[in-house]
Amino acid sequence: MIYRSIVNCSTKLRKINLIFVHYHSTSSLTKPDPLDSLRNHKDWLSPTEAIKLFETLKDPNLTLNLLHHLSNRKDYKPNEALYTSVINNLSKAKNFNGIEYVMKTIKLEKNCRLSDGFFYNVIRIYGLQAGLVNEMIKTLYDMPSYSVWPTSKTFNFVLNLLVNTKNFDVIHKVYSSAGRLGVEIDSCCLNIMIKGLCKNGDVDDALKVFDEFPKQGCKPNVRTFSALMHGLYKLGRVDEAFALLGKMEVENVEADTILINVLISGLRKNGKVKESIELYDKMLLKGCEPIPSTYQEVLYAFLDSRNYVDAMKLIRKMSSKKMVPSFESYKLIIGGLCEEKNLEDVDLVLKQMIEDGYVPKLTMWRQIVQCILNEKTTIETV
Repeated sequence: MIYRSIVNCSTKLRKINLIFVHYHSTSSLTKPDPLDSLRNHKDWLSPTEAIKLFETLKDPNLTLNLLHHLSNRKDYKPNEALYTSVINNLSKAKNFNGIEYVMKTIKLEKNCRLSDGFFYNVIRIYGLQAGLVNEMIKTLYDMPSYSVWPTSKTFNFVLNLLVNTKNFDVIHKVYSSAGRLGVEIDSCCLNIMIKGLCKNGDVDDALKVFDEFPKQGCKPNVRTFSALMHGLYKLGRVDEAFALLGKMEVENVEADTILINVLISGLRKNGKVKESIELYDKMLLKGCEPIPSTYQEVLYAFLDSRNYVDAMKLIRKMSSKKMVPSFESYKLIIGGLCEEKNLEDVDLVLKQMIEDGYVPKLTMWRQIVQCILNEKTTIETV
């Protein structure tokens, strides 16, 4: 009986030990490497399973290696989703040459239907992540060879990125390619061109593009006029910029806060301080709420015209709206009040300045002390 009990106990211990070893070995294993899974996968591999291999690939640098092994299988049937996963992995690895290789492979295989969205993703990677502007443009031009025609969204993305990166030398060439790429010019496209030309100082050419709106069956919007006005103001062509307000009325385009801000800023910087303040008053009457930069521009206009009373009122209004005037504003108003020997208001502005988190500089204190010493004041005022 004792021998039988020992044997049974030994058998149970062996079983427990085997279970423990199996559990320990399986729980300590990391996720299987996708390459090993692919090599050991004898069964038919579905497109979804193939994509999952790329999504679970820990090292994106192994993407092309995995693609090579996958393409040698009889069940290899690439689709857009798979190639998107491949390209996204390569972008993570910053292997942009690899992306070019995959694009050439797709073209040679000619067995995968792609969409504009696929190319938008590739173009976005080249343009934003890699900074490869030429590759971005080349991919756009190359889309028809894959039997895919770019949409306005993809075309306009390329144009806008060229404007933002100041590649002004190639913008017109890309814009001119719209016809052969089958892209229909829209208002967004024309606005991008106007913005780019104005940024480059080619306002006259921008005005020519503006004339294209009715020819292309497009309607200008507030962004169109804002870009043109900003460009004209930069060149000091204030009257032409202001005249566009009349064209806005003809086109039934309502001025928004940003446009009015451009107008106020442009008028002030070109010496038309009175007009900028009048425009601000009209803006308030129409119920259009100014943005912080608008208040700041109007504040500078009051200071330019030495209207310190209204400047102080505006500072208080800004503070009540949790807006903080610039340090330069406080410097100008305190300097002006000291010149006018208005110590009472200097005191009020100083308090507001400190409340807004500014510390007066030594030069500012010198002005104030000099003003006090030059003025016949009582000890209490000092």
